[in-house]
Amino acid sequence: MEAQTIIAHLPYSYPFLFVDEVLSVDDDSISGAYTFDKDLPFYEGHFKNQPVTPGVILIECMAQIGLVSLGIFMVSKQNLNVEDLQIAMTSTAVDFFKPVLPGEKVRVKSKKVYFRFNKLKCQVEMYNGNEELVCRGTIAGMMKIKDEE
Repeated sequence: MEAQTIIAHLPYSYPFLFVDEVLSVDDDSISGAYTFDKDLPFYEGHFKNQPVTPGVILIECMAQIGLVSLGIFMVSKQNLNVEDLQIAMTSTAVDFFKPVLPGEKVRVKSKKVYFRFNKLKCQVEMYNGNEELVCRGTIAGMMKIKDEE
């Protein structure tokens, strides 16, 4: 599955799509990038006169690239219809080290810990443009092909 096809199958759209590109993907890992547009609506109130990307949004970006995109790739390799894929995040544990400011581009790297019983667990890291570690942690989610009705 090609990178643009993975992105096209993500169940998100602007302003909640936090994947610009998938840089590499294989059975055990994925990397991708996203630039936080300075005009995203949450910057208006987080924080006054000194906007910073909220941690929950950083986690969402990490999950969209490091968990959901990898999950789409893995399901497609099983010859299942990714159009019917449902994904739900089940747990996160993330440590933060640096802020991400409006206009910054980040790179997310994810390594599969395991994929069994429809649960995908990954070790995910985010880096800024200076290759400094922004945050890292573990993100897990469940995947299911929607039942035919």
